[in-house]
Amino acid sequence: MKRISLAIIVFPVYAIFFIAQVNISGKVTDKTTGAAIYPANVFLANTQSGIVTVSLGADHETKQSAGDGRSIANGQVSYLYALESKVKLFIDGQVAQPSLLKEYGHFATERIAELMPINYTIANAPEDQNAPTLNGFTFSDLIIERDQIKGGGPPRDGIPSIDKPVFISSFYAKYLQADNMVLGVEHNGVAKAYPIRILNWHEIVNDSFAGKNVSVTYCPLCGSGMAFNTENIGPLGVSGLLYNSDVLLYDRNTESLWSQILGKAISGTASGQDLEYIPTEFTTWGKWKETHPNTTVLSTNTGYHRDYAKDPYDGYENTEKLMFPVKNKSDILSAKENVIGIEINGLFKAYPYSELSKTNSPFSDEINGETIVIEFDEKANSAIIKSNGEIFPSVRMYWFAWYAFHPETEVYRN
Repeated sequence: MKRISLAIIVFPVYAIFFIAQVNISGKVTDKTTGAAIYPANVFLANTQSGIVTVSLGADHETKQSAGDGRSIANGQVSYLYALESKVKLFIDGQVAQPSLLKEYGHFATERIAELMPINYTIANAPEDQNAPTLNGFTFSDLIIERDQIKGGGPPRDGIPSIDKPVFISSFYAKYLQADNMVLGVEHNGVAKAYPIRILNWHEIVNDSFAGKNVSVTYCPLCGSGMAFNTENIGPLGVSGLLYNSDVLLYDRNTESLWSQILGKAISGTASGQDLEYIPTEFTTWGKWKETHPNTTVLSTNTGYHRDYAKDPYDGYENTEKLMFPVKNKSDILSAKENVIGIEINGLFKAYPYSELSKTNSPFSDEINGETIVIEFDEKANSAIIKSNGEIFPSVRMYWFAWYAFHPETEVYRN
């Protein structure tokens, strides 16, 4: 038997792809492409002896088809998320411990991903992480280190932004429960809610408020929801690239790359330019409706077929593990601790929810000579910061993400 590479596809949306080395029998080689074709029953029950343990190695990307004539954009069908760093396989390629894998994607309910990848070929190897281009983006005028930019797995626009959002009144939002989390935006006298269950799948909604262009963004890996005035740069897209585990956005006019959390272009002709941040509120649907009775809410009629009742990152926030590297780390708080962060005149400060829950709300604090008021609602698991009675720009995210970008931050303690 010839030694070949078997690609195990892992991770829900930002797909990490791993190569495992194992001997497999029954493989057929495509004479045209040289691709390895694997048996169609690789996940079916098997009592054959000869189990081998494979370590998941370097990142790798491959493409799939449904195997029965169906296909979708980019050939992506569904992904498998490995729960451990090693997986046992039978020598014919069958997975001995399917319980270690979770499946996500377009055809996941039909378990098509359990057929493993077909038409795998080394020609599909990803671009070098230090190459001058990645996902089709040319890096120029970088203001961060090139090796800090990582491929998340999907290609450019592999996670599709919502460019023609449809909104409905709160009365018709029957798909939402009161405790479902939303990203709320009130701007130019208009209030809208963007359910996290939708943002998890799209990450960007290119919208408008009273005729002014606004892009509402959310990074599931960092838990960061931010809205930006895009009147002068046009609609944003998902690049498929990450910096400090945070989504890199790109504008479709210049193809410059923008860091969501920095709110700044890090590459391209716009490099160094800042985005104007529009205040957001990360809260429950019930709380947002109560405080904004005239709100509308993003409909599930997005133009894409997704199961918005399913969380592709289920369990992610309950583990300390990160899926991508970050430059700066701190263990003074749990990695996925919710914090609300603020910057005033160059000074950064984070307010951990665990500390806010021990403090009588509202309360005031002073940063760089400016007095702010913090309001925390433990039931809604949400916090807002005000200055002079108005919502002050702040952002809720996981502690690891806040610290990765702001290692000099102060931290509020009760």
